[in-house]
Amino acid sequence: MSQKSETAQKKSDSDIETKGRDDSKGRDWRDDEVEGANLVTPEEIEDFALKDDYALNPQYISLVIDAADRGDGMRLRDLLDALHPADVADLLGFLSEDYREEVIPWIPADALRDILPELDDDIRDEVIETLHIQDIAEVLQELESDDATAVFEDLEEDQQKAVLAAMPEAEREAFVTSLSFEEETAGRLMQREVMAAPSFWNVGHTIDHMRENGEDLPELFFDIYVIDPSHRPVGALPVSLLMRSKREALLTTLMEPVTEITVDQDQEEVAYIFEKYHLISAPVIDQSGRLVGQITVDDIVNIIQEESQEDMLALAGVSDSGRDASTLGVAKSRFWWLLINLGTAVLASGVISNFEGAIGQLVALAVLNPIVASMGGNAGTQTLTVAVRALATRELNAANLFRTVWREVAAGVLNGIAFAVVMGAVTMVWMSVFQHDMGTDLAVKLGLII
Repeated sequence: MSQKSETAQKKSDSDIETKGRDDSKGRDWRDDEVEGANLVTPEEIEDFALKDDYALNPQYISLVIDAADRGDGMRLRDLLDALHPADVADLLGFLSEDYREEVIPWIPADALRDILPELDDDIRDEVIETLHIQDIAEVLQELESDDATAVFEDLEEDQQKAVLAAMPEAEREAFVTSLSFEEETAGRLMQREVMAAPSFWNVGHTIDHMRENGEDLPELFFDIYVIDPSHRPVGALPVSLLMRSKREALLTTLMEPVTEITVDQDQEEVAYIFEKYHLISAPVIDQSGRLVGQITVDDIVNIIQEESQEDMLALAGVSDSGRDASTLGVAKSRFWWLLINLGTAVLASGVISNFEGAIGQLVALAVLNPIVASMGGNAGTQTLTVAVRALATRELNAANLFRTVWREVAAGVLNGIAFAVVMGAVTMVWMSVFQHDMGTDLAVKLGLII
């Protein structure tokens, strides 16, 4: 066999192996045809993985899939180590369940602490299933209390009991307290770690306290809450102002008024308060007014995204089924809304059937039915979108309800008249060219304009 034939045969064999990767995991080879396969340093991998808009590069995802197909665990670890935890969480969302099973074991244990809070609930469950109870307990203890509560509440009941049993008593009691609050309330959203200082302290005392007790402070905080002897917040002091002030200055002379959040407030209300008053953080108080935690703006960003997604999905009558939802599950979630739409469409058809005689005499009216239905549906969608947005941002209430409804009705009428005139002119030309019954022509024109 010639050298050229041998080369062609080798290339053919290589192509067959490449197509059959799923059946050949563990081979020690690298597909150089996959773009980015030669990237080595974390900086090179990160630059390749993220596009200018910080979205994951599809070619990077192909690199991960290629490494998983080959069973190259060290390559997977290199690819994962180079990314921010939020990007790793995003990557897992793009992978199928089978590929996630290959990738998850290679996520470094110390990175799980930051990755778990970023994951979708279903994917988080898959990750947790790979961990021992003691490992879960240790990860939760390393998380900020608000993130730990969010992860813990998604565990199965038997897992929760086992994890609590593996925790020190103080941590166990803290989790039980957090779970005693209703879901989607400030009590569930808040973090228990908070920097509070008595009202008689000065700047120097406060700074020294933070340096000596850094392990007990939140990992990230923006305000120091000044409290009275009953542990009730009386003001707040931004950290930036504290660092610029003289050591002997009393906190009471520097503090600013504070906006308090109660533990039972709905998270949507909390997001509204943050947006309205441009807050970065806010203290959370219990029913007696005592300081029990704080909520920071990073938590609110997540809430705003969740609420906006819910409002957007509600416009179409669907729910977020997730990227891995089954076809049957998606169909079921949309069935009832479509059934309601079918009912309203049947009612509309019933109304039209009452004018069957008129349509039989004026066949041209049947041609215009799709236009009327389409324009009416679009106008209704516009009004619905504006109304849902106004409700979500609390711009619509009893005080301006009548004015808002009247404005939308008036806008619909004005647009109806405008488009009736336009379609009347179009129909006039069309009927003049293709029809000769002037009585019918006039009736159609008047009907459209009205």
